[in-house]
Amino acid sequence: MLTGLLAAGSPLALLAPSRAWALDLTSLTSQEGTTLLAAARTIAPHDKLEDAAYALVVHSIDGLAAKDAGLRQQYREGLAQLGANFATASEEARVQALKAVESSPFFQTLRTNTLQLLYATPMAYAYFGYEGEAFSKGGYLYRGFNDLRWLPEVPQGDSGPVLGST
Repeated sequence: MLTGLLAAGSPLALLAPSRAWALDLTSLTSQEGTTLLAAARTIAPHDKLEDAAYALVVHSIDGLAAKDAGLRQQYREGLAQLGANFATASEEARVQALKAVESSPFFQTLRTNTLQLLYATPMAYAYFGYEGEAFSKGGYLYRGFNDLRWLPEVPQGDSGPVLGST
């Protein structure tokens, strides 16, 4: 079981059911889950993104591994290759360990799952300021499509350069 605590001032704390979170794993061990969380954070490093967002990746991968014995074995063998001390190693050591297995099916699957799962979570949406799809909220036209507050105002009557004049 992985456990953690969200920072009180974090916008992610508003999305989580409580400041403390726990992750029950069904097919991977707690050690494997901790290593997987560290690997996901190393693959997609965002210093201020809470561990809870990465824990959602671990939870999803654990669920996939529970349904597929071959995938579970691939993850177990790959995580064993990273070593028992991977999660506590320095970032440079973690990067080197991942580079050593970069061409393996384990790493390719882990990288794909991490990127797909991490960036599809409401926690990541909040962190990056993504408001989600616009269709259910009236579309982009009425939700800031034409809000150009960051550009200077164009004077009336000035439609831009006149072509063909010297």
